[in-house]
Amino acid sequence: MHRFWFAFALGLLLVVLVAGCQSGGGKAAKAAPYRIGAIFSVSGPGAPIGTPERDTALMLEKVINAKGGINGHPLEIICLDDASSDTTAVMNAKRLIQQERVLAIIGPSLSGPTLACLGTVKEAKIPIISCAAGNKITTPVDPWVFKTAQSDIMAVAKLVDYMKARGIKTAALICDTNAYGSSGREQLEKQLPPAGIKIVASEGFKNTDTDMTSQVTRIKAKHPEALICWGTNPGPAIVTRNARALGLRAEMLQSHGVADPEFIKLAGKAAEGVVFPAGRMNVLAQLPKSDPQYAVLKEFDGLFRKEYGRAPIHFGAHAWDAIQLLSGALAKVGPDPALLREELEGTRGFVGAGGIYNFSTGDHNGMSKEAFVLIRVVNGEWALVK
Repeated sequence: MHRFWFAFALGLLLVVLVAGCQSGGGKAAKAAPYRIGAIFSVSGPGAPIGTPERDTALMLEKVINAKGGINGHPLEIICLDDASSDTTAVMNAKRLIQQERVLAIIGPSLSGPTLACLGTVKEAKIPIISCAAGNKITTPVDPWVFKTAQSDIMAVAKLVDYMKARGIKTAALICDTNAYGSSGREQLEKQLPPAGIKIVASEGFKNTDTDMTSQVTRIKAKHPEALICWGTNPGPAIVTRNARALGLRAEMLQSHGVADPEFIKLAGKAAEGVVFPAGRMNVLAQLPKSDPQYAVLKEFDGLFRKEYGRAPIHFGAHAWDAIQLLSGALAKVGPDPALLREELEGTRGFVGAGGIYNFSTGDHNGMSKEAFVLIRVVNGEWALVK
């Protein structure tokens, strides 16, 4: 009889243990996911920027979860496409906040959509880490707004250093009329004259324009030593082709908005010799191993190539850094938006793929012009300007 009850009790214990295992008896298996939103321009004119950002985000979601998530919580990134539209970006932000109940938002990819949805995010009091470059995104500083893209201020400063070293005294500007182009123009007009560089012509274009011959013809008549174009493809590629076709004898300088193989593809042979500032990702193979960012960039490059069979580019680094910063904050303080905001603001010496970040109450971009290197197109490839 005793043997019967012993066997019965043992069997009952095994049933309970098995049931516990099958139902995810470990707390980690049932831990609620940490949900963050992402808004990228996967379609529309900003697609060459937003697509590598989206791809990087989805890759990192897999990588982080394969390692057990964040303190046992799966990371869930809800990616939405704003189609390069300000209106759609606002709709996406509202959906992520009101329906998806995300803890924070990464993106948008472009300055216009970012600026458009900031009011919605700030009202909800959740952190946003933009992947766009416009200086006005983080100036003046708002407690809830951060960004990982290198600022237009830094990009212009890097070009000014280059122009002064080359002895360039006159320049013409041609900028996109969107938020990114306007921000670049503002910084060029602010920084060039004090550096002794006279602006002899200033033109604009829309990102839907297919020919800028008339603008470039007016620029040519002013005989500038340099032509600076500020925009994202296809506009800058068209400007470059038009300038070469018209025989403009000026050094061709671009913004970090063209740090994409699509620029070379669209501009063709006209791209040869063009110089622009960009993050180090595009010239990883040319960097010394002593570079402080080398190890991070190498890791990013290896993971991305394994996942997609191609190299990552400058823009993907914006999403890489945003997710790494946010996941690190989640690991330290958990799913409290206010604490996440404080943790992000306290970031010091974070080595990312786009630069080294030192956030503070007065700086929510946290980088210097040293986050940029200068790149020249040589034989249809990126070459580090030393």
